[in-house]
Amino acid sequence: MEASNVTNALFNQLNFRGERQKIISSNIANINTPNYKTKELVFENELDKVQAPMLKLAQTNGAHLPTISNMNHSANPRVLEVKGLEEQNDGNNVNLDTQMGEMSKNKVIFDAIQSSIRKDSRLMRSVVESSAKN
Repeated sequence: MEASNVTNALFNQLNFRGERQKIISSNIANINTPNYKTKELVFENELDKVQAPMLKLAQTNGAHLPTISNMNHSANPRVLEVKGLEEQNDGNNVNLDTQMGEMSKNKVIFDAIQSSIRKDSRLMRSVVESSAKN
């Protein structure tokens, strides 16, 4: 059972933020690895590419429920090497300050998404509880 389209979108973003944290951690762990290139998880750009055509979903049968789940399958995040960064003498281009900043930013967004999911769940629970009283 799906709570709401909002909750599904929030859970997808939460998964993305968790995966992004893994990539950032990997970059930091490889800061002293020769020729290691900084990686980034790209999702927003991919979503922009598929968002316009995918939002025009058509219901082919009156019994079918409209959903946005098809959009999520075609907009999977991808891991890319970041180009144009300054390299150290060993060919590594990981910048610790940049990665720590990205990690902090990602955590703030992750926490905000978790808070939104909790609020959405409380709202859904209150709707169910109030309908049970009638």
